[in-house]
Formats: sequence, C-alpha cells, structure tokens
Amino acid sequence: MGHKNLNTVKLARPKRVALVVSNPGISTTTGLPVGFWWSELTHPYFKFTEMGYEVEIFSYFGGKCQADAMSNPEDISRWQAEDVISLGYIHDPSFVKLLEDTPAAKNIDADTFDAILIVGGQGPMFTIEKATDTIKKFVEFYESGKITCALCHGVAILKYARLSGGEYLAKGKTVTGFANVEEDFTDNAIWGMNLLPAGQSLMPWRIEDELRKIGANFIQAGLWKGFAIRDGNLITGQQNFSASETADVLIQALGQ
Repeated sequence: MGHKNLNTVKLARPKRVALVVSNPGISTTTGLPVGFWWSELTHPYFKFTEMGYEVEIFSYFGGKCQADAMSNPEDISRWQAEDVISLGYIHDPSFVKLLEDTPAAKNIDADTFDAILIVGGQGPMFTIEKATDTIKKFVEFYESGKITCALCHGVAILKYARLSGGEYLAKGKTVTGFANVEEDFTDNAIWGMNLLPAGQSLMPWRIEDELRKIGANFIQAGLWKGFAIRDGNLITGQQNFSASETADVLIQALGQ
C-alpha cells in the first residue's frame, strides 16, 4: 500500500487525465537528444493525483521515453535546480517505471478519459509533425467537448491539428505557448554557452509566429511568467514555469 491508497480524496467516479509525452528524438539544429520536460510532466501529475484524479502517461508512438537533460534538477547546467517536485519523482522508482514502456497515444480510449494534456519539452518541436495518431487523438478529445490541453512546446501540436472540416483547431482561439521573448532568451543563452553559432536558433520554428499565421490570438504574460489560458475546452500553458498554472486551470474546468 502506498500513499495514494491513503489519500483522503475518495471519489466515486474519479476524473481521468491522459498525459502525453514526446518520444526521444534528435534536434535538427544541435544534433543532440531531445525529449519531454520533467516539470511539465511531474507538476501536473502531482496536482492531479492530489485531487484524486486517475492519471495515465502515454507517448506519441509508445515505448521508453526520456526527458531533456537540462530539465533534470541534477543536470550540471543547474537550469532547473529549484524543481524539487521533479527531483522527487525522478528518485521514485515506481514513477520512473511508468516511462520505461509507455502505451502509444493511439490507444487512449477517449470515452474513458475526461481530459488530455500534451506535455512540452524540446522533443515536440522535432517529433510532433509525424505523430499523426497523437494529433488525431487530440482533435478527437476537442471535438467531443472534452478538456484538451497543451503546454509549452507541446503547443506545437496546434500547428498541425485540424478539425474534421479541415479548419485549424486553433483558428480564432486565444492561446499561449512558448513565446518569442523566451525563444530569444534561450537562443542568447545557448550562444553564450557556444552550443550553437550566434544567429542560429535552437528551435526549427517558433510557436508564436506559426499560431499567429493560422489565425490564433496568441497572448503571453512575459518572460518566464507562469501563465495558462482557457478558451472553451482548449487550455494552453506558456512554458515550463506554467505547468502548475496549466494544471490548475484544467482542475478548475473539471472539478471533482
């Protein structure tokens, strides 16, 4: 018996959330491995389980998944050193085991889940375009009226998500995601570490620019500010520091 069995929140019919992480990939700009971002998985997972929700972790294609190295609080970069929630889960063998052989997103039974959340990280920017089953599942949730959520670079899915009628899901929607001001900051930091030549962007394209092109109303709260926005049953979160805010908006939408 673990602490989850002792949780005083005992719901007759607990809400169920599917968290979807990127499979490992290789950055076309750096040639380095990329994946999901720890805090964008662990912070929502923590919030949802504390609410008594049932949470399952999926990936685009199934199989073993790995996080971006710099999202690990123990990484030499110390980029996320303050993230004690992720630190705890990273040292929880039962949690880490969930990432050893994830089921593919195509196997999500939308009828048995109340919400879907696409986790960010560098991975989605290089893998989501080919994750057609994940994109279809995301649209299925949206068109069925269920809470449909994407966080940080996971918002990249909106560049490809089209409704049954062919129109972009995000067209006319107010959304957020990893903003240009944050891409600029990251690029400058990478150039300072000599990981890329000055002037070369870390990401192959930018979420803010692309979503504006397809007719979305893109807004953001400023550099590294925690921020999430709901427009109907679509929820988007700005970046990795917005994971808890994104979870809170989703919880507000679902309730108990």
